[in-house]
Amino acid sequence: MQFTTLAVHGDEKTREHTGDVIPALHLATTYRQPRLGEFQEQVYTRGTNPTRLALEKRLALLEEARYAFVFSSGMAAISTAFHLFKKGDRILLNDNVYGGTFRYASKLFGNMGLFYDLVEDFNTLNFEGLPGDVRGIFLESPSNPLLRVTDIRRLAEKTHAANITLIVDNTFMSAYLQKPLSLGADMVVYSATKYYGGHSDVLAGALVLNDAEKAEQVKLLQNTLGNPLNPLDAYQLERSIKTLALRIDRQCANAAAVVDLLCAHPKVKKVFYPSIGKENRRIQESQSRGFGAVLSFVLQDQCDPARFIQGLSLFAFAVSLGSVESLVSHPASQTHASFSLELRKKAGIEEGLLRLSIGIEDVEDLLLDLEKALEAA
Repeated sequence: MQFTTLAVHGDEKTREHTGDVIPALHLATTYRQPRLGEFQEQVYTRGTNPTRLALEKRLALLEEARYAFVFSSGMAAISTAFHLFKKGDRILLNDNVYGGTFRYASKLFGNMGLFYDLVEDFNTLNFEGLPGDVRGIFLESPSNPLLRVTDIRRLAEKTHAANITLIVDNTFMSAYLQKPLSLGADMVVYSATKYYGGHSDVLAGALVLNDAEKAEQVKLLQNTLGNPLNPLDAYQLERSIKTLALRIDRQCANAAAVVDLLCAHPKVKKVFYPSIGKENRRIQESQSRGFGAVLSFVLQDQCDPARFIQGLSLFAFAVSLGSVESLVSHPASQTHASFSLELRKKAGIEEGLLRLSIGIEDVEDLLLDLEKALEAA
């Protein structure tokens, strides 16, 4: 079956005995057991829950993966992935990685006995010159907020040869546009709050993988750390996934029109998007079915970003992305506030950088809103 069919139907065998068209919502926190010494799959909902399990099966199908786990947030999924490493391990991150991921590495890795380094471009990383303690690479492609693209397939070949675990944060793409596991990644993490949720009303994370041993470790960590997704949010998230492809198709089409407008506008200095730049575009087209619906840009020096934001009416000034409504954010003071000024400058996150998440509104209205705000700037 194709992606959208799987997104709508999921694993319907789990509902054959009831005839439910949609998975049932199970809110129980504990389950009656048959007798002493005999326990069923559901014991306590922190360990497993039928509603959460149905969602995890659907995500695994969409990702073409063997295992999927859902968490209380994207950072819960990411932190669980980091718990798979051992004291003394070093992990490499994009230099413009999401601020929450950087905050975790910079504030908590030391207490865990882990180390990290920031990498400007994984496409040119010299593996022969890496320290011997590098055991993991945590990659965003496209990266947040500069939309830099990494050749995941090539990087996976290098990491496998060096016995390094490759984790890809695929939040900007979703499995609809890009499947990192099929490109050789070892694990994929998501802020499922974004495109999978798509309506700004569910906080969730996901981790998918194929390795059975690591899956058992993730299951143990999820139960022990106590960070699984609750049943009600799992129910809402599964409902949202059914329209994922339709939403993303519309968002990508809208984003392409917005990119054309900004690239041609005299008040815009720079635009960042996976289709911009010959090499960026080549790699993205080789591993993805689209360019996504997130972009960033910098206004000309004489323009005021604050006045631009105030001039918008349809774009809400808010963090997050991937939802049906369009958003504008200021990475330097919002998503990447955990970076020092020096690190932001080094990574290219300018004070005037603005990030747009394009929604499903009528594109004519979005373009008019942006044009008015550019005039106001």
